[in-house]
Amino acid sequence: MSVIDIDTVLIIDFGSQLTRLIARHVRDAGIYSEIVPFQSAEDALVRIKPKGVILSGSPCSAFERESPRAPQKLFDLSIPVLGICYGEHIMCVQLGGRVEENGNREFGRAFLKVEANSPLFDGFWEKGFSYPVWMSHGDSVIALPKGFDVIGTSDRTHFAAIADEKRGFYGIQFHPEVHHTIHGVRLIQNFLYKIIGLKDRWTMANYQARAISMIREEVGEKSQVICGLSGGIDSAVVALLLHKAIGNRLTCILVDNGFMRKKEVEEVISIFSGTYDISLLHINASDLFMNALKGVTSPEKKRKIIGGLFIDVFEEEARKIGGADFLAQGTLYPDVIESVSFNGSPSVTIKSHHNVGGLPQRMNIKILEPLRELFKDEVRILARELGLSEYFIARHPFPGPGLAVRCPGLVTQEKLDILCEADAIYMDEICKAGIYKAIWQAFTVLLPVKTVGVMGDKRTYEYVCALRAVISVDGMTADFYHHDMDFLGRVATRIINEVSSINRVVYDVTSKPPGTIEWE
Repeated sequence: MSVIDIDTVLIIDFGSQLTRLIARHVRDAGIYSEIVPFQSAEDALVRIKPKGVILSGSPCSAFERESPRAPQKLFDLSIPVLGICYGEHIMCVQLGGRVEENGNREFGRAFLKVEANSPLFDGFWEKGFSYPVWMSHGDSVIALPKGFDVIGTSDRTHFAAIADEKRGFYGIQFHPEVHHTIHGVRLIQNFLYKIIGLKDRWTMANYQARAISMIREEVGEKSQVICGLSGGIDSAVVALLLHKAIGNRLTCILVDNGFMRKKEVEEVISIFSGTYDISLLHINASDLFMNALKGVTSPEKKRKIIGGLFIDVFEEEARKIGGADFLAQGTLYPDVIESVSFNGSPSVTIKSHHNVGGLPQRMNIKILEPLRELFKDEVRILARELGLSEYFIARHPFPGPGLAVRCPGLVTQEKLDILCEADAIYMDEICKAGIYKAIWQAFTVLLPVKTVGVMGDKRTYEYVCALRAVISVDGMTADFYHHDMDFLGRVATRIINEVSSINRVVYDVTSKPPGTIEWE
């Protein structure tokens, strides 16, 4: 499925950790954006026919012989280009300028002095004034290509902002995508609206109609589709989109892999079956999954094993219902980004999501992923457009492998039972405190270590559990939620008193990055 029939801004990724922020700001401006690795950018230019291109930053140096480059043909397409940091450098190098490591390094807060009026700065930055921006570079442009002029300088970088207004090429040394750059988002919007000339049309209302149309086109008039329903918002939205598109040719399947939260299976069946006129099958495959994870400690192996078993179960059920041709699942854009390693790129695989990198090579069923171009917050908006129950919309994200990746190390039934009880207490206290909706995601992790404690004047040697709660917009970056210490003390007391085999509770205060939201 694709949305390339709408105006698109292509973001060519050279390995920057900030590339996703650029994509978010473009979409927030009402314009569809798509990230592609530099290796496949030339094909993407033909496939997508973008209205404009943004070149990301990179940990590489543009003057190195093997440094990643943009397709040379990009600069002959008569479309606007914005190069950010390394993006500015590589554009200059490819167009005849020079970049060197000349000692003029800038990291963190700096000030950009506006040297010339430009549509890039229109409405917020004035000529002759200086404004705070965020720099992160060790190399600098030392000679401009023909046709470029300086429109902004800093104390250590003469070519901090450059422009070839005639061709619509712009380069900036600083990062407008981070909040430390004042009016950085407006700069991106100026590039979209005033330089490219786009108008906002990327909304979930028109995406719904487009997605339904694309589903009908891909599935055809006779094919059957099964949808893996997990109880989360992503798969529920997929189910409603499919139901609108193909009606009773859809069968939803809830696979109980044994790694669900306490009473979750019963709740999902009750709510979904009682609200929506969609066929729903419940498959208890907990023994199958548990047996497959015996002796497995690697997080990547867990995810791949679970992903493969899901496919096995779905394919078996497809045969039982008369041969479904498609499996629909709630893959999101962050899943794709985190799971796919750009071959030869400075970017690396963070982890394999069970429904992307965790899928087996051999499959006898086609995959349908109508949400794979959306961020999480966009899915929530789409859910409301579809009239989805608030139960699903408000729910915290839950990984497909479930509690299996919240038990670092070996997974056993004993550990899962302990974790289920501790997690239920944590969520109960969060709901009682009225903070559930203020948190993006909260959960408990059972650590693969035991510690000494004292309970009833006796020595204990039992498990440690970690509490995790984060705030985020789209799951790409996150900060830990600042729980009240009294709250944490209350949760810890309940867990230790009510859950046997736990004698210590800790709280995770790691942001993303450097950590991921889940522990595995």
